[in-house]
Amino acid sequence: MTKSPSELGVEEQPVETTLYSLSDHAPDPVERRDGERFLTLFRVGSLMIGDRRELCLIRNISAGGMMIRPYCKLTIGDGVSVELKRGEQIHGTINWVRDETAGIAFDERIDVVELLASSMDGPRPRMPRVEVRCIASVRHGASVFGMRAHDVSQGGMKVESNSDIPVGAQVLVTLPGLPSRDAVVRWKEGRAYGITFRRLIALSELVEWLRGQRELLRAAN
Repeated sequence: MTKSPSELGVEEQPVETTLYSLSDHAPDPVERRDGERFLTLFRVGSLMIGDRRELCLIRNISAGGMMIRPYCKLTIGDGVSVELKRGEQIHGTINWVRDETAGIAFDERIDVVELLASSMDGPRPRMPRVEVRCIASVRHGASVFGMRAHDVSQGGMKVESNSDIPVGAQVLVTLPGLPSRDAVVRWKEGRAYGITFRRLIALSELVEWLRGQRELLRAAN
């Protein structure tokens, strides 16, 4: 019997981390379904509003903007600066506020893949998730399923499929352009699966793969 997220232990819960998107657009508000439970590991950012510095949690980053959880009052139209790397300020404007989250539209687009690559120079206490749109091959026993991958990190990925694979199943995962990896199905909710790799993808390998995915996305558009 598949456990619901509220019944899973901490190690088995869907882990929500800062999401890096290859999209050029600023993130929109996202509704969370009632009853979902997450272990939250967001990246911390520094937010400058005039001459005042505040901390925020970064939920989603794209080339055009970010979604944050601020710890101060923000108003639509406020001009802000965000520090992601020491000494580097990214300027933008608050373009929406909803409940405990707010959206920032950057004045100029940033290179999300290079932002990820720069994290290879220092400690990496968290594994970033990157939003992707590709088909992953998932082998379970003698059966092979094509599943739509929604996001990928060094440690695993989230996929969507109508296929029926039990939680705890040992699988072999292949993403286009990357070697196959042994993995385990950690959770399932509806059509969504959380899959954990048995060995991490090297960050340098993940960044290079994302560069290729970004070029494919741009070519398609």
